[in-house]
Amino acid sequence: MLDIKLIRENPEIVSKGLLNKNAKDIVSEILEIDQERRKLILQTDELKSKRNQVSALIPKMKKAGEDTTQILAEMKEVSDKITELDLQLRQAEEKQEEILIYTPNLAHSSVPVGKSAEDNVETKRWLPEGFSFENDFEVSDHVQLGKKLDILDFERGTKISGSGFPLYKGKGATLERALINFMLDFHIRQHGYTEIFPPFLVNRESMKGTGQIPKMEDDMYQIEKDGLYPIPTAEVPITNIHRDEILTEKELPIKYVGYSACFRREAGSYGKESKGFLRVHQFNKVEMVKFVKPEKSFEELELLVKDAEDILQALNVPYRLLLLCSGDLSFSAAKCYDIETWSPAENKWLEASSCSNFESFQARRANIRYRNEATKKPDFIHTLNGSGLATSRLMVSLLENNQTPEGKIVVPKVLQKYTGFEIID
Repeated sequence: MLDIKLIRENPEIVSKGLLNKNAKDIVSEILEIDQERRKLILQTDELKSKRNQVSALIPKMKKAGEDTTQILAEMKEVSDKITELDLQLRQAEEKQEEILIYTPNLAHSSVPVGKSAEDNVETKRWLPEGFSFENDFEVSDHVQLGKKLDILDFERGTKISGSGFPLYKGKGATLERALINFMLDFHIRQHGYTEIFPPFLVNRESMKGTGQIPKMEDDMYQIEKDGLYPIPTAEVPITNIHRDEILTEKELPIKYVGYSACFRREAGSYGKESKGFLRVHQFNKVEMVKFVKPEKSFEELELLVKDAEDILQALNVPYRLLLLCSGDLSFSAAKCYDIETWSPAENKWLEASSCSNFESFQARRANIRYRNEATKKPDFIHTLNGSGLATSRLMVSLLENNQTPEGKIVVPKVLQKYTGFEIID
């Protein structure tokens, strides 16, 4: 959530920032409500001060035998007016909250200004030794490979749950599990993260804290009877671990990593590319989440991206790094890098990870603070997260880039101790 003080002191900057993010400019409306709210606070405080002074005077008047009828009547009017103003103040605050809760974060100054994904900037490309975009045999796509090798069954997944719910079989299921365990172990042992195994269902307040609700509620699955939501990413439960808490500066940075299944309705996505793993409603993901001091957050973002890159380099998967423009940033992000892996069958790059710095945006919504040792005062923390990584699109690249002319799959060396086999045939 945006800081009202930021809007009040830098209205032009906020207006431009919202425009750059393709969002509605709410600055004038918010400032008008804020002015009214502050006016109501002033009026209420003055009346309460007057009531307190008179309340202290009344016993003295009674003790002196003076008539308090008139002054008691006046205080009744003051109390009624305070009640009326308190109601108006609550209404103004609720209206302000309603607007701010739908208002996105602003892009950081280092983010390129742009309208859509077409304006994103490729900042890096990593290709394994000996890699070529040209193949000397006809490559099969991941759906064909999965069917031929009997490791993926999208048809039966559809029968069981509907389209977008994949079914892994045999060595395919083992490979998926191996990939998850490898990524968790790598982040824990090589990058120093603490493992979390979070709940897969969360309450509304948790979704609100990380910015999924109310703006993107249509994309969420809901269990209305219990007021719970299947998570779209482990970012939600892991970030909410410290909701309504004040951390100590010595604890920072806190680095968590966790696996979860993820569930997304993706309302409005129908008609887009949906073959196999390219668009699913359930998928697996290893998520990295950081809680850091504000002055360190952009440095920590670069380290977060490197942690995700290390996984892909260990797997020998070709990838590129994109710096997202302002118009393609998510609702909550101030800066984001996407990591895309290469699919030879689709002949295009596929998003496998997003690494974002939310600055204090999520922390304000979830009330996550730390006590600054210098000032001794609590301040909002900065939160970051990144896919480390999502397995669905990564599995596409893993299968297609490791296929042989005979249609077998060579398992990456780092996964072989997890799978117990070197070849899928």
